[in-house]
Amino acid sequence: MSRQPIHSDHAPAAIGTYSQAVRHGELVFLSGQIPLDPATMTLVEGDFETRARRVFDNIAAVVEAAGGTMGGIVKLTVYLTDLDNFATVNSVMEDYFDAPYPARAAVGVASLPKGTDVEADAILVLE
Repeated sequence: MSRQPIHSDHAPAAIGTYSQAVRHGELVFLSGQIPLDPATMTLVEGDFETRARRVFDNIAAVVEAAGGTMGGIVKLTVYLTDLDNFATVNSVMEDYFDAPYPARAAVGVASLPKGTDVEADAILVLE
């Protein structure tokens, strides 16, 4: 079984030596998404909720390019530089996911790429 890179023009291009996602069989491993606008490759402006929504919009674009749906995400990891934003992440996720929700970890980190305060990666099962 071979690995297949996944790419969406509706999500930010990779800013390093990685693919937006890689498919192996029915599993798709999505790289971390930060709140970059895919058209400008700059961080979106606005409050934390706006940035969190952009992260999930970027994830949704890669999921769609892989042929999946957000409901197929089985594992999600969210990285936050301020864990006080955890409740906002929960609120935003309600607009992108239905029960049963994916397994999830929220990890507090010192810093993230481009100085942002939120990043998320995921594992998707194609159904």
